[in-house]
Amino acid sequence: MIRMLSILMFTTMLAACASGHILTGTPRPAIDPSQVRVYFAPPPNGYEEIALLESNSGAFTYGEQNKMNSVIGKLRVEAAKLGANGVLFQGTEDGHGGSGMSVGAGGGRVSGSGNSFSSGGVGVSISPRQKFARGVAIYVANPPPIEAAPPPPPPPPPRN
Repeated sequence: MIRMLSILMFTTMLAACASGHILTGTPRPAIDPSQVRVYFAPPPNGYEEIALLESNSGAFTYGEQNKMNSVIGKLRVEAAKLGANGVLFQGTEDGHGGSGMSVGAGGGRVSGSGNSFSSGGVGVSISPRQKFARGVAIYVANPPPIEAAPPPPPPPPPRN
């Protein structure tokens, strides 16, 4: 039983860190993710669409900047696998569900035929809310120089 529970938890953690794509064009040979640029507006010289991308920050990523770095990094890796030299960033959203900490406790006692057994347990969950991102894997034939790329949008205002 414990073995099955461990396998289930491991599989769930892997799925929580997954990125994915839906092909909408023709993939190219894979490139290094460091060669993939992130565009916050369409490049001025046009582009070829390769795939729609999705990623998430992972179940154990804390801090808004770390979450953004994680989702953008995963979009770049997924685009690189498809030979895209750019990602047209489409936006992010926060995951649903609780964030913060939750605690559960339980106990039990069994006795019979002169034997008794007592147990107790406490469970704690401190998983943060994940961030999800969308983008489009693109191929730009003549990418503009780095200094000509538009700056990233400002971070969203803090939520109360």
